[in-house]
Amino acid sequence: MAKEKILIVEDEEDIRELVKYNLEREGYTSLTAVETGEEALTAVKNSPPDLILLDLMLPGIDGLTVCRKLKSNDNTAHIPIIMVTAKSEEADVVVGLEMGAEDYIVKPFSTKVMLARVRSVLRRHSQEEELSPGDVIRRNNLVITPGKREVRLDNQMLDLTFTEFEILLLLARRPGWVYTRNQIVNEVKGSDYPVTERAIDVQIVGLRKKLGVYGGKIETIRGVGYRFNNEN
Repeated sequence: MAKEKILIVEDEEDIRELVKYNLEREGYTSLTAVETGEEALTAVKNSPPDLILLDLMLPGIDGLTVCRKLKSNDNTAHIPIIMVTAKSEEADVVVGLEMGAEDYIVKPFSTKVMLARVRSVLRRHSQEEELSPGDVIRRNNLVITPGKREVRLDNQMLDLTFTEFEILLLLARRPGWVYTRNQIVNEVKGSDYPVTERAIDVQIVGLRKKLGVYGGKIETIRGVGYRFNNEN
């Protein structure tokens, strides 16, 4: 059974209690549920959780401010945050991801989706390691060797441009992580193509084409950016 501690930051009592109940059923322990951003910051300081479910619309200090404060503090920056948002808050999702939040859930959400996101983020967080240039990234039939700048799919070498390679490497390092276009631009800065947010979309189209049926692994997150889904 899971033992991780989850901090639930949600001002709507019915949602807060429903989430708490379902997380407890899954075995997550020492749960804390708070209503405001101020309470969230205090709770994290007093007893750092393993993950935070953070509603963005809160009384007092809003969720984005809480996210920024936590991710800019060396003592709390490592704590994964899943933002809970309304459909109208796409712009806030982008800002939160660029601050360092790991994922987001849109209201209304199903319990199964919420639990799946929690499990996925905790699993990735526990397994995440910085790869050295000599390491090899294996994603099913896709093998990336950063040190050699090689990509093989079904044991066939792919001919990728500098920017395509960098985008694929960035996304494949962290399957499931959502990257905004601006984050991708900042990470890639390719020399073979003028990399702008609009150019990223063009590069993704080309990369998917070269990946063939495997191109579906690179998912578009509407209004936000892209992620590599190793489970589809």
